[in-house]
Amino acid sequence: MKSSPSEGLLDLVEQLKSKSNLVILTGAGVSAESGIPTFRDAQEGLWSEYNPEDLASPAGFRKNPKLVFDWYAWRRSVVLKSLPNMTHQILADWTNKFPNLTLITQNVDGLHQSAGSKGVIEMHGNIHRLVCCNKRHPSPWIDGNGEVPRCEKCNSLLRPDIVWFGEMLNNGVMSEINKALKQCDLFIAIGTSGVVYPAAGFLEKVKVSGAFTAIINKEKFPFGTADVQLEGLSSQILSVLNDKI
Repeated sequence: MKSSPSEGLLDLVEQLKSKSNLVILTGAGVSAESGIPTFRDAQEGLWSEYNPEDLASPAGFRKNPKLVFDWYAWRRSVVLKSLPNMTHQILADWTNKFPNLTLITQNVDGLHQSAGSKGVIEMHGNIHRLVCCNKRHPSPWIDGNGEVPRCEKCNSLLRPDIVWFGEMLNNGVMSEINKALKQCDLFIAIGTSGVVYPAAGFLEKVKVSGAFTAIINKEKFPFGTADVQLEGLSSQILSVLNDKI
């Protein structure tokens, strides 16, 4: 890891100019700058009474589907009031600058797409969709006061298109991610805590194949050692990077 932030910043600028296969992973820290609380931070007020598994697990949905829908409807209402921030906008611009850029996000808010990013790989789903019978549906609920909708094909309750506790990531999604990581020669993790797998293992995975690695995060990344680690708000750091490339 570089000895000083300024040295690390300049080194990352040079890597961005020279590498051809860029993979960027974004986490909750990016959306937090748009005013969207993390899952745990969102459990306040009424929602503080519930365990996370009550609100975001298959068992919780079977037990009380209306509660789960109300929770996600409330979270979605927060997202709908939020706008993409500078990080979202710069990354959308980078999709034009870097033709071989793969953007992977742990966030479910769709703000990368709202900013103009194309081909975003959503690891944990999207809060604006419902799903059943391997088919995605636009969410018909806003305020959580209606009945839980049912699938037209099988009459089961539609559920949020979100990866819940205890569930595996979609095989197709993981296949796309693994392909990108295999080809990657520059990996940048932005605004992610580094504690949720499998994303927490991406950095070490690409290091084995020789990729240059960088972390941009408000707090120190707890796992692994990147070639460059920059602590601070992602919007501020990316703005500096963007001005230099």
